[in-house]
Amino acid sequence: MKRTGFLAALIALVASAAVAQAQTYPTRPITMMVGFPPGGPTDTLARILADAMKSSLGQTIVVETLSGASGTIATGRVVHANPDGYTIGIGNWGSHVGAPALYALDYDVLKDLQPISLLETSPLWILGKSALPPKTASELIAWLKARSEPTTFGTVGAGSAAHLCGIYFQQKTGLRFQYVPYRGAAPAMQDLIGGQIDLSCLEASATLPNVQAGRFKAFAVMSEQRWPKSPDTPTMIESGAPGLSISFWHALWTTKGTPKATVDRLDAAVQTALADPAIRQRLEAIGQIMFPRNQQNPMALAAYHAAETEKWWPIIKAANIKLESN
Repeated sequence: MKRTGFLAALIALVASAAVAQAQTYPTRPITMMVGFPPGGPTDTLARILADAMKSSLGQTIVVETLSGASGTIATGRVVHANPDGYTIGIGNWGSHVGAPALYALDYDVLKDLQPISLLETSPLWILGKSALPPKTASELIAWLKARSEPTTFGTVGAGSAAHLCGIYFQQKTGLRFQYVPYRGAAPAMQDLIGGQIDLSCLEASATLPNVQAGRFKAFAVMSEQRWPKSPDTPTMIESGAPGLSISFWHALWTTKGTPKATVDRLDAAVQTALADPAIRQRLEAIGQIMFPRNQQNPMALAAYHAAETEKWWPIIKAANIKLESN
């Protein structure tokens, strides 16, 4: 009985400590891990969100960049952090669906993270350097088929959404590309602007200003419907490649074992931030489409993430993608 009483007291003490921690959380700055270089879409979204969440949380959120291995290194940092809510990670389709299908990781992306919230989605689109002769997607396909030289295609690492986009594009059209891996979207954009690569498939929201400025061309969006921010750009489905659509989404996770009350506090801060008209205007101005509020919660993210993994992992593995240094 004494031992039973001691264990009960110990459990109660641990529980009360967890409740106390959650009630006072956060008492110091929070670190948000970003697995891609500054200037890319994930980094841009992270900085907008971190700035917006601090008013609800009463603490600064410091954005820390740790790029490499298609975002999985930064995700690993979140997995192995203390489960106290002071390390969170923003990720996307590439870091949390594509790359985990290929890299030998010391964690399970579905089991070893605590979901916080689904954030937003935006389409990918096929981009080409400004010097390319074609003006439309159908012209591009015909021109590429007639071309004898290798066509270089920039990706954001092996297994990224950009990489799978290129693989799907070539499979549906009979084309062949020479893939050039980058650590993030920003350096890929720089080389596309400089003409060092011919094509890429990047997030539309992050690349729209360069398209509008004529630094490179957008041929088609990889969604089922046209993108409102560029309504004159057709879908790839309209351009003769049925089935070519990929949803490029972002979400927020923390370390498994983090107290529920702490997770709920973080999720509430996300929901408050995304409901702020000024923040919505900033995100919508760059073409981000926010998930409905009833999907901005841990359970919805867990279900969505699992469904995306179930859908894409067999496709990625069947493509026999080889890992490259990025």
